[in-house]
Amino acid sequence: MATESTKLNSEYLFYRDDFQVTPKMKQNFDKYGYILVRRLLDNEEVEKVKKVFENATSEQILEDNKMRVSDGQGREAKLIVWSHPGNDVSGMVSRSQKVAGTCEKLMGEEVYHYHGKLVSKEAYTGGSHLWHQDYGYWYKNGCLLPNMMTVFIALDKCTKENGCLQILECSHTCGRLDHELMHGQQAIPDTGRVDQIKERCPLTWCEMNPGDALFFHSNVMHTSGQNRSPNRRWALLTAFNTKSNNPTKEHHHPCYTPLTKVPDAAIKECENYTLDLSQMGFVHPSKSQTSRPNLTKEQQEAATRS
Repeated sequence: MATESTKLNSEYLFYRDDFQVTPKMKQNFDKYGYILVRRLLDNEEVEKVKKVFENATSEQILEDNKMRVSDGQGREAKLIVWSHPGNDVSGMVSRSQKVAGTCEKLMGEEVYHYHGKLVSKEAYTGGSHLWHQDYGYWYKNGCLLPNMMTVFIALDKCTKENGCLQILECSHTCGRLDHELMHGQQAIPDTGRVDQIKERCPLTWCEMNPGDALFFHSNVMHTSGQNRSPNRRWALLTAFNTKSNNPTKEHHHPCYTPLTKVPDAAIKECENYTLDLSQMGFVHPSKSQTSRPNLTKEQQEAATRS
């Protein structure tokens, strides 16, 4: 039986205009493997990001590139992945000082945009993301060190009922576990070892409001359940790699590419709500090298043409 943490270690950390990564925040990140910043994006910024993904032009781009990965429980986890931040509002978020700049302070060196994701769990149908470490996937891409991290920003309210993140605090200190594809789709570590880690590392439910952001290390063990509620659960994720950890081989995510950071004010100043196919480099499901998503007929035909 896993012990359950009663609250996030950074429950009382709220974003302010004078936000800076303090020594205490860095200490918490190194100890627990994550920090959570409430209201990193305010309501206006959240609505601007949602406008990027909810307009009619974006809907077709997202549908064409949506990865559908079985959770082994009769449902599919769905996500859209792109390589580079665009000049739209979502790109401004990923390039902002309060996102990319915070990651550089937490990692202690220059970072670059490894990839972005829109993870969607639709009402009543959204599938699970099984227990894993991000580095369990990324290690196989030629990233020799776990000096990588993800920023998970809630676009909708994330609750236990609609499949919020669950993390095992301090689990990043266990090191990387070998991951194997389950049914050829999601990569997971040995479940017996995960059960042992649950005995030592408290389970924390990351219930979040829109605009809250979880910054977590690539070796943190995490999962999220199915969405059995009437409420959608969308989240914007940005993965960052460190410059010194440049992958040893070309793969479906970028090698080191200098990131042009922007001031936080650029998010509200930006009026571009159009996803840029040529610049962002969406990863078609057929091109994924670390999972084997289910392809729709249209995606199969597109893969054949390419």
